[in-house]
Amino acid sequence: MIDLKLLTFITVAKIKNFTRAARILNITQPAVSQHIRALEQYYNVKLLHKDGKEMKVTQEGKLLLKYALELERISKMIKIELNNKSSIINRYFVGATLTIGGYVLPEIIGKYRRLHENTDIILYVENTQSIIKRLFSGDISLGVVEGPFNKSKVKYKKFKDDELVLALSPDHDLANEKSVTIEDVLKNKLILREEGSGTRKFFENKLIEAGYNLEDMNIYMEIGNITALISLVEANIGCTIISKEAIKGSLESNKLKVIPIDNFKIIREFNFIYLDHIHETFINDFIRFCNKN
Repeated sequence: MIDLKLLTFITVAKIKNFTRAARILNITQPAVSQHIRALEQYYNVKLLHKDGKEMKVTQEGKLLLKYALELERISKMIKIELNNKSSIINRYFVGATLTIGGYVLPEIIGKYRRLHENTDIILYVENTQSIIKRLFSGDISLGVVEGPFNKSKVKYKKFKDDELVLALSPDHDLANEKSVTIEDVLKNKLILREEGSGTRKFFENKLIEAGYNLEDMNIYMEIGNITALISLVEANIGCTIISKEAIKGSLESNKLKVIPIDNFKIIREFNFIYLDHIHETFINDFIRFCNKN
C-alpha cells in the first residue's frame, strides 16, 4: 500500500488545491498540509509553491511525482497479484481502443476464457489517450491500441495490421465510382471519430504527411460511438474513414460499400502496450494467444 503522505502529494499535484484534495482523500486540510510538510522535510526540498489560487509543483516536486506515480501503479499491480494468489479465479484488467475492443478482442477473449477457466479478463474500452492513462495509473496490465503512442515510454509488440477505408452508403453519390481521389473525400460530408481516438489521429497524420491541411476536411459530425457512426453512414448522412474490421457486418449485409482512394492507402498497426511489472506471465501468454487467433 502506497504511503498516505505520497498519496496526498499525488492528489494535490493533480488537483492543485489543498481543500479539494482533503475532500477527495477524506482527511482535513491541516492533515494535507502536514503530509506535504513532512515530505518536504524528509527530502529537504520544496515540492509545491503557490501561484495565485493554485498550488504548482516545483521541479523537485515533478521528480518525486514521477516516482510516486510509479509506486502507486506498482502498488495496484501487487494488490491484484496477491488477490489472484488467494482466489480460485485470477482476474486481469486489459484496456483496448474502441475498434479493437468492440470488434476484434471480444471473440478472442471468449476463446481464451474457454481455455483458461480460472482466468477472468476485465476489458476497458476507451480511446487511445484514456487507455495510455489507465496503463500508467496501474488500472490495467495491458493495453491494445490503434493510435500513435510514445514508443520510448512503454514496451510494445505488434498485434496485426489494420486498414482504414472510405466507407459509404450504396446510395451515396460516390457509391458507383471505381475509385476516388483524396480531394473527393475531403470535400464530402465526413463523419469522423472524436479527437483523441486512434483512428482519427492516424488519418490526420496521414493527411499531414501527404501535404494536406487538416482544415481541408469537411467534418460534418464527430462521433465517439462507433456503432452510432456506422449507423449514420448507413443512413447516407455522410461518409467516413474507418477500420475495415469495424464494418465487416455492414459490408456483408450490403449496408455499406468501400471505395478505394487513389494513391492513398491507409495501413496502420494494432499494438500491445505494457510496462514492467509482475503480470508478465499473463501478458506474454495473452499476447501469444491473440497472435494465433
